[in-house]
Amino acid sequence: MDPGNYTGISEFLLLGLSEELELQPIIFGLFLFMYLITVFGNLLIILTVNSDSHLHTPMYFFLSNLSFSDICFTSTTIPKMLWNIQTQSKVITYEGCLSQMYFFTLFVGLDNFLLTVMAYDHFVAICHPLNYTIIMNSWLCGLLVLVSWFLSVLHSTLQTSMVLRLSFCRVLKIPHFFCELKQMIQLACSDTFLNNMAMYFAVMLLAVVPFAGIIYSYCKIISSIYGISSAQGKYKAFSTCASHLSVVFLFYCTSLGVYLSSAANHGSHSSVVASVMYTVAMPMLNTFIYSLRNKDIKEALVRFSGREGLKGPIVLGMKNCAESPRT
Repeated sequence: MDPGNYTGISEFLLLGLSEELELQPIIFGLFLFMYLITVFGNLLIILTVNSDSHLHTPMYFFLSNLSFSDICFTSTTIPKMLWNIQTQSKVITYEGCLSQMYFFTLFVGLDNFLLTVMAYDHFVAICHPLNYTIIMNSWLCGLLVLVSWFLSVLHSTLQTSMVLRLSFCRVLKIPHFFCELKQMIQLACSDTFLNNMAMYFAVMLLAVVPFAGIIYSYCKIISSIYGISSAQGKYKAFSTCASHLSVVFLFYCTSLGVYLSSAANHGSHSSVVASVMYTVAMPMLNTFIYSLRNKDIKEALVRFSGREGLKGPIVLGMKNCAESPRT
């Protein structure tokens, strides 16, 4: 180990998107606006889905869980970034950095699994409509979400535990606006071979494999849509999947693009800016995609906004999960 190594680390420095002082108010305002839109937009979707009996279906049960995950996803990084800009500080504690990395990794994985589960739901609804209520029952819906949580927690715990074994150099500047896993590994002065192998293996196993499952599901879905004789039936089936396909495209094109190109872009500013797309922009855009492109959500929002108040507690759950999905 080099003499410059240091194991009793107490804090890191987050360099953020830019170190130019005149840009800080602009960055603060932009990210605060995007964060508020993300939180309130996804919270509105959750409240609407849980308060409207027409949306108590598997499709919208998974959507409400995805919205909850997106709120947590952005809340792990943006508040700390805004606080650092406001206080003109770049410091984050070692414990805070590990916690941020843990929860960020967890909710990225959860988003990934939920998108895969939603693709499977569309596949069953379109390719096996007669057996949909039997296959997508309440027990299976709950199990799919629980398994998604379990795998995400397991993966995040494993990656964070492997970072704990690393020793870091004295110069602990992270060229990012949050503590990302690959950035933490790059800062280490000890051997990171196992960490890098675990990270890239996880990307292949937990991202590429689910993405392949999504592609397979939509190949079957497209084949089934072509078999529908009426134009109205084709449009109805396609509109069911359009919002989900848009979100999948955004998620994988941005997140996988950043990670798979990291070998050529270590520490580059372009990689940090690209990360904004899937850490901030994507969760915000999800609210617009699912609200503006979904007839049921728009109708439910109108009914929801017309109420004086909601009766009973609002919980993120599922009721009558076996009902057929509406488009």
